[in-house]
Amino acid sequence: MEEDPPAAERFVLWLHGLGDSGRANEPVAGYAFAGARWAFPTAPTAPVTCNRGMLMPSWFDIHDTPITSKSVRGEADVMRAVESVHAMIDREISAGTRPEDVFVFGLSQGGALSIASVLLYPRALGGCAVFSGFLPFGASFASRVTAEAKKTPVLWVHGRADLLVPIEAGKDGTKFLRGRLGMRCEFKVYEGLGHELAPYELQYCERWADGGGGGGGSGDDDPGRRNVDRGVPKSRRSCSCGFGFFSRS
Repeated sequence: MEEDPPAAERFVLWLHGLGDSGRANEPVAGYAFAGARWAFPTAPTAPVTCNRGMLMPSWFDIHDTPITSKSVRGEADVMRAVESVHAMIDREISAGTRPEDVFVFGLSQGGALSIASVLLYPRALGGCAVFSGFLPFGASFASRVTAEAKKTPVLWVHGRADLLVPIEAGKDGTKFLRGRLGMRCEFKVYEGLGHELAPYELQYCERWADGGGGGGGSGDDDPGRRNVDRGVPKSRRSCSCGFGFFSRS
């Protein structure tokens, strides 16, 4: 009797928030996706406009906060960061990892970069998860998203109590993915969650990935009331990702 082939190993590329570092985010791997290989790159140091030009790890410049779909976008800056992420993905696939086993996740600014990178990558990947993120470019970028890229499933997780990246940014991003691009995108809302990352978000993400990344393809005009968890457990890690703090609360 033939034995089943071993399960393919997942690769998770995690992109941190503004002012943070890859190393400080490594504990994230302890909450979900056991057995996966994780990579935690650190953004280059650059001046950040919303922080009065302060130098800090930043994937691209952020001009103002709170961040909404109407915020100023430095799209050339975003594209440079996207190219860097694409190089990381290319190296992983060249080393033998199947594209369908590559997952790109990110928090806050890192979440914005994760969705930008996946949308502009020429191949379908295993999935993308955006935690408290936003779309870092305008609607004109829709024409640059290939048919293959649109096959990558997306999980967008947002807290309704987020003040730094208000939930409207998540609603607008989800509406763009579902409506403009016709992508599979699930919008998961936690009622009492602020701009922070909680273990249960990662655990939900793992269940989502195990289920094939299924999610609403079209959704409602206002997806914010769909798929809501009303209670937020006390055990969570909080971050000011925007401002480089990642600690136990």
